[in-house]
Amino acid sequence: MRRDPLKRLNVGLLAVAFVLSLFAGRLVQLQTIESGKYTELALRQRLQDITLPAGRGDITDVQGNSLAMTVEARGIFADPYIIKPEKRQQIAGALAPILGKDPAEIIKVISRPNTRFQYLAHGVPPDQARVVTSLKFLGIGTLPEYRREYPNASLAAGVIGFVNGSGQGAAGLEYSMNSMLAGRDGWQRVEISPEGQHIPMGESQKKPPVPGRDLRLTLLRDLQFRAQEAIERKVRETGARSGSVVVMDPRNGQLLAMASAPGFDPNNYGKYPRATWGSPVVQEAYEPGSTGKVVTAAAVMEKGGVTRDTVFHVRDRIRKYDREFRDSHDHAPEDLTFAGVLAKSSNVGTIMASERISKETLYHYLREFGFGSKTGIGLPGETAGQLKPPDKWWGTDRYPIAFGQTLSVNALQMASVYATIANGGVRVAPTLLAGTTDENGTFTPAPAPQSKRVISGETAKELRDMLEGATGREGTAPGARIEGYRVAGKTGTAQIVNPRTGLYHEGRYTSSFTGFAPADDPQLVVQVVLQDPRKGGYYGGDVAAPVFKDVMTYALANRKIPPTGSKPPKVKIYARD
Repeated sequence: MRRDPLKRLNVGLLAVAFVLSLFAGRLVQLQTIESGKYTELALRQRLQDITLPAGRGDITDVQGNSLAMTVEARGIFADPYIIKPEKRQQIAGALAPILGKDPAEIIKVISRPNTRFQYLAHGVPPDQARVVTSLKFLGIGTLPEYRREYPNASLAAGVIGFVNGSGQGAAGLEYSMNSMLAGRDGWQRVEISPEGQHIPMGESQKKPPVPGRDLRLTLLRDLQFRAQEAIERKVRETGARSGSVVVMDPRNGQLLAMASAPGFDPNNYGKYPRATWGSPVVQEAYEPGSTGKVVTAAAVMEKGGVTRDTVFHVRDRIRKYDREFRDSHDHAPEDLTFAGVLAKSSNVGTIMASERISKETLYHYLREFGFGSKTGIGLPGETAGQLKPPDKWWGTDRYPIAFGQTLSVNALQMASVYATIANGGVRVAPTLLAGTTDENGTFTPAPAPQSKRVISGETAKELRDMLEGATGREGTAPGARIEGYRVAGKTGTAQIVNPRTGLYHEGRYTSSFTGFAPADDPQLVVQVVLQDPRKGGYYGGDVAAPVFKDVMTYALANRKIPPTGSKPPKVKIYARD
């Protein structure tokens, strides 16, 4: 017997009604109860966070000439979600030569799943970015960015440093002052359509970037150029491993030039050895040799009762315990004044004078002049040099320390020693930063450097007169003399230590000259160091003093410093004078 068709129809209608009620219930759930959740998920799919890079602060010399600057650039990005797999090879092949990248690297980026934003390159020049956009690849776009440029190429590169491919300072001031220069990036959250287009009226939030501060240095671009040119030329001529020049104003500690060779071009830093990226002016420690004798001279004149006219009977060698110390040249015994000891750079005479004070006193003055302490000018990798305390000195260590060996300094420390003498005995800490400028153009001067009296004004004046003898006829550096000006200074020639053995390299030297002018009214200090010159001599008076003369002559003219017109004092070299 067949079932009732009306009953079957009613059962079917009930089933359909039940299914429709389920759909209706789900629809109500989606549109009312869970509508916010799915709206949020949909929006999240369309929203993208974009970094708004902060403009990096410029670095200038004291006159506002640009040493490092930020220029307009573009970031190239990809939206892998909308790039079709069959287009990846074509896109990579076209973009690789424009961006200077491996096609495989680009394919890897644009093939990443579950992402809508990936950077392909940063800092692309605008003209190259226009080529990219002209290709009209779906899923490839550009964003405004900044790129670092160094308009003077290698000029002051050891001081300035460079910014790496990630936009971070990686050497020099770019590294040590990165947080101040970089500022703070902002961000923008924008709504992107499935086709990869920005929805103009869509959801948008924004946090503006904060630009970095500009750094104004104490360097003078033209003087820096002359100093760098002079030391590069001398390094080539002598076959030296490296060289450096420091120009400093002793009255305020300001560094006017910090040149070194060999250098590098920060626009293409990757093409140069990593060893050239730093500044040997602060990173390289060396034994100062005879330039360090001025500290011993200051100590014995302050505490040992020695004057410039104190006479010493000086032989060309002297034995202390089991060691013999010699002058640089053989000579008959001489009755030299202490001024003569300094002018002739006698190791033996310096040892004899140093015995008038204790080793603790000598150590105290070395520390007061800055030995064993970083200068703190803000460059990365600065060495404090080596100066052991007296209780760590071996029995005969005090003697080579007295004439500038068995301890080490960097070139800036040594320049600061002579700046202290030139400044009447007051040490002003070296400074490289003149101040900073914010995004509103407001300039904030750097704090005044610390100053401290190290020796009396009378001792400093006596030392200035004595150092003038080094550039006289009887001195070791007549090549440092400048027509019309009174010049004071000191040569240095020290053996180089082999760091592996702790012994001196045979026939390898650090050659240096440090001086100031005008000698009776010092306004400029110039320090020259050459490491391991192999041609044309190695004495400081022969290879370093001519560089001093070149740079100091230019600096005096550049700063419009006239001769004082005074006559140099009569300084006795020999007891018989």
